[in-house]
Amino acid sequence: MSNECHRLTDRVAVVTGSARGIGRAIAIRLAEEGAKVVVADVRSEMAEEAVATIREAGGVALAVACDVRESAQVRALMDAAVSEYGRIDALVSNAGIPSTGNMAHETNEDDWDRVIAVNLRGVFLCAKYAIPHLEQSGRGAIVNIASTFGMVGAPQSPAYAASKGGVIALTRQLAVDYGPRGIRVNAVSPGYIDNDMDARRSKMTPEDWEVHYAARERAAGLQPLGRQAQTSEIGAAVAFLVSDDASFMTGVTVPVDGGCTVTFNLGLRGGRESKVDSR
Repeated sequence: MSNECHRLTDRVAVVTGSARGIGRAIAIRLAEEGAKVVVADVRSEMAEEAVATIREAGGVALAVACDVRESAQVRALMDAAVSEYGRIDALVSNAGIPSTGNMAHETNEDDWDRVIAVNLRGVFLCAKYAIPHLEQSGRGAIVNIASTFGMVGAPQSPAYAASKGGVIALTRQLAVDYGPRGIRVNAVSPGYIDNDMDARRSKMTPEDWEVHYAARERAAGLQPLGRQAQTSEIGAAVAFLVSDDASFMTGVTVPVDGGCTVTFNLGLRGGRESKVDSR
């Protein structure tokens, strides 16, 4: 693999939702650092493609089909990892889906249930079935992928924001219970990421996609760093958290957001424009 840092040599990492996007970038980064990676996703063909990419670069990876909403499938995922590699040292619960973008009174209850099931129940189930193996590792680490939408009030996202807020709370709770057993539990909250999470691009006309993407770029441009992140930057943060370099970190939520959660944004950036009356 191309990365010269090998902090994760001989460790085994399970990464959910890793066939594409942020999860794929995480899986690739962990493999670059020496981990044997289990690429888990409901999209089995795309998971196999991600594994092929890792192997072609000299890494070690296995694809496992898994719907994180289903207890039996999550248990089978962890069993497959242990059967193939003999252990689990790291779990990255990344699998997640967006909500429909409605206000609460407009939100369909089935959509609410679906988002909570994937984004929060899935994180719980993965922890439930990975923890016995992580405890045996002696250096187990969990990283849950949350969101800045779980940290601040975000518009028209009741199910998504609630699910990610729940992930952050669950991360803290697991850190309390399992720190004494040698398992560290942290979370990463991405901000604006250049990542087509729900394959929206394929569902839009090229013209509509350009408008949508331009709007994201403008919003990201108001952050202190003034841009969207690349998925690889999330992968780098996760690799740090599962490594021994973060050996005294647990119960922490790390925003990787270009500074969007640390500023009260008045539509300005860098103090270059005229001041606005905030009253």
